[in-house]
Amino acid sequence: MMNDKVTLDQVNTNKIKGPISNKYHTDVPLLLGLLASLFLSLFVLYSASGQEVDMLIRQVVRTLSAFALMIFVAQIPPKYYTKLSIYLYIIGIILLVMVELFGDISKGAQRWLNLGVVRIQPSELFKVVMPLTVATFLSHSTLPPRLFSTVTAFAIVGIPTILILMQPDLGTAALVAVSGVICIFIAGLSWWWIAVGAIVVAGALPMMWNFVLHDYQKQRIFTLLDPSTDPLGAGYHIIQSKIAIGSGGLYGKGWLQGSQSQLDFLPEPHTDFIFAVLSEETGLVGFLILMTLYCFIISRCILITLNAKDNFERILCGSFTFTFMFYIFVNIGMVSGILPVVGVPLPLISYGGTAMITLMICFGMMMSIHTHKKVSFFKKDNQ
Repeated sequence: MMNDKVTLDQVNTNKIKGPISNKYHTDVPLLLGLLASLFLSLFVLYSASGQEVDMLIRQVVRTLSAFALMIFVAQIPPKYYTKLSIYLYIIGIILLVMVELFGDISKGAQRWLNLGVVRIQPSELFKVVMPLTVATFLSHSTLPPRLFSTVTAFAIVGIPTILILMQPDLGTAALVAVSGVICIFIAGLSWWWIAVGAIVVAGALPMMWNFVLHDYQKQRIFTLLDPSTDPLGAGYHIIQSKIAIGSGGLYGKGWLQGSQSQLDFLPEPHTDFIFAVLSEETGLVGFLILMTLYCFIISRCILITLNAKDNFERILCGSFTFTFMFYIFVNIGMVSGILPVVGVPLPLISYGGTAMITLMICFGMMMSIHTHKKVSFFKKDNQ
């Protein structure tokens, strides 16, 4: 009888240690989707950078560092996220205030903080901290959230959003606000609140136009409505981007053969406008490959969200998933001329280190939530 028990324990132990996705707390399908997307990124980036090998090497180093950080974050059990959230939120607010007081000014914006050893952009921190903090707060409240909880949650979202708007950084402020509001929506925000919010936002638009938006931001909106009014100035970027996308056709002009990107007609072809490079050189086929990879990653994230074991994990994973989708929509929308240019990179594809690290931290948290849930399930059975 004892031998039978030992055998059963061994089987259960093997179940815990067996799948590599559980042992190393990485979700293999999600990992493969991310690797495929990043391989496509390097393929496009080599062309978008003007075949600059040094830039490609830097991106490879940043990508490997981001993946290592993702794997590290995935090893941390989800229960520690809730304990860290409030401290990360307070530290983030302090850093944003420090940016406002004595941050570095570059291109008319005050977004960076020079700490001597490193130069950081604290607003990027809130792309992770915002959904983490709001999800933690709401998971300890009655769901759907009541009046006090809803107002408090919106206050948590509003404070850093206003500080980021003051830098000014409209694009990052919008992304941070959306990540927090999505948490509140997933928690069960009533349609009455949504209606009131829509009315408040509509009523605040004139005030935002007169007192919040800067002249260059207003010009971007005018340019969106009619780029041809200033084809050599404010409308130049959008006009060239739309030409690149439209000229790609079905199969594209070929790798390294895009006239708009290779002849420097496109602005920031390796960052914000890399989607135009992809479309021009690979055409509709390349676009469909990119969308297939995105849909695979998103569907896997939705599956992880649906399988989450408690309210905190569901709200957090849901926010990460929909925010990732929002990033994609905003970048492709602005490059295609249906949204104002707000400086949002294309997730997993654009050149850059900060945005990549932020995304990998989010995916690492989702992997932790998914794989630690599996291990705890088997342990519970043994007990």
